[in-house]
Amino acid sequence: MSRKAYGATAVALAVAVALAGAAPAQAAPSTAGTPGLGDPYFPLAGNGGYDVRHYSLGLDYVRAGNRLRATAVILATATQDLSRFDLDLRGFTVTSLTVNFAPALFRRDGQELIVTPRHPLRAGRPFVVRVRYTGQPTEIIDPDGSSDGWVPTADGAFVVNEPQGSPGWYPANDNPRDKATFDFAVTVPQGITAIGNGRLVSRTTHRGKTTWRWYEDSPMAPYLATVTNGVFQLRIGHAGRIPLYHAVDPLEVPKGGFDRLAAEPEIIQFFARLYGPYPFSSGGGIVDHAPEVGYALESQTRSQYDQTPDASTVVHEISHQWFGDSVSLTVWPDIWLNEGFATWSEWIYAERHGGVTAQQAFDEAYARPATDPFWARPPANLGGAEFLFTDPAYERGAMTLQALRAKVGDAAFFAILRRWCAHYRNGNVTTARFIALAETVSGRQLDAFFDVWLYRVGKPTTW
Repeated sequence: MSRKAYGATAVALAVAVALAGAAPAQAAPSTAGTPGLGDPYFPLAGNGGYDVRHYSLGLDYVRAGNRLRATAVILATATQDLSRFDLDLRGFTVTSLTVNFAPALFRRDGQELIVTPRHPLRAGRPFVVRVRYTGQPTEIIDPDGSSDGWVPTADGAFVVNEPQGSPGWYPANDNPRDKATFDFAVTVPQGITAIGNGRLVSRTTHRGKTTWRWYEDSPMAPYLATVTNGVFQLRIGHAGRIPLYHAVDPLEVPKGGFDRLAAEPEIIQFFARLYGPYPFSSGGGIVDHAPEVGYALESQTRSQYDQTPDASTVVHEISHQWFGDSVSLTVWPDIWLNEGFATWSEWIYAERHGGVTAQQAFDEAYARPATDPFWARPPANLGGAEFLFTDPAYERGAMTLQALRAKVGDAAFFAILRRWCAHYRNGNVTTARFIALAETVSGRQLDAFFDVWLYRVGKPTTW
């Protein structure tokens, strides 16, 4: 089925048609969707009992006072009979909520927005939820002390959600395994640019306000959504037929913001040759002046930088479009499947562009003495959410891949990566699945190898 851009009205009509054609519903058993999906690090992230197919977000934001007025329309399918279900949402005043166009009861419990529809939902049937809400978006402080969610800047907001910021600005099934398509209509004061995921559908100005409409046609994990906004210069280029949207804060233009983003077409083409076709229908980057953030993030189709990045950071974030965005983790303890792969991508990019080889990068990291704390946390056994974005996930994850390359040879190794990207495109993965694929493609038994590199504490000495 071809995908078409559609907003809240079209979503509602689609569900109305589906519901009208359905057989009359009988009373469903009293069953409630779970308030979380049991992630080891964020057990209440996400909700059970349904699968979101599409989010349509209408957002009206004014930086003065940090005020957001919004409507979220969520198209979902029940995966069990439901008398009640949850959405994740932090803060805000919910002014109305309907399920299948009928007012529904709701209550709040922490991040849980607990919804009781007028009529029970039947397994396998589509349903539509409309939530109207208003207030100040919530900036989330993560276990490592960093901020995510809707982070206010001097002229707007830097909107980055990894790992748990999405419910700070829209109601979501906030778990990477529930991917959906998105459309955004972001209304901001005239002169402010709002950058969403996917393709720019339109921008219209009326009575001192501009509405920016974006559509992301590939399934996306909720944490990868963005509507970063502020004063930007926007340029649209291409990588082949793929449109690239480059937005740079005027404060970062003299620092080379556009020059850094100009490398994107070549980087995309390089990784497409290495890993397989670029997985999305658009690309681009945002360079904001946001010193209060302190990191970059690979929002889907739109990598985001809190300042003008160095060249290797751009390479890292673009490689995430394959590893992390298209092929996404299932649970957060497997973060090395995102960050280790992106760090190794930096290494192979340098190797193929006249820099140090990936093996030299490995050797430099391996030279650390066995007493170095670097060896205390294995990539797939970090020990807690506060360690998600530390060296073991990044550099030790990359070392695992380079050690695998040396063990099975280039032909098998690059075949593993290409098959990984092709087979799990737009899907979710686990470390166990990567191990199984590596063994299948290489024809070798690798349990001991991966145990040493991914799970054991201490510096590997034999593998």
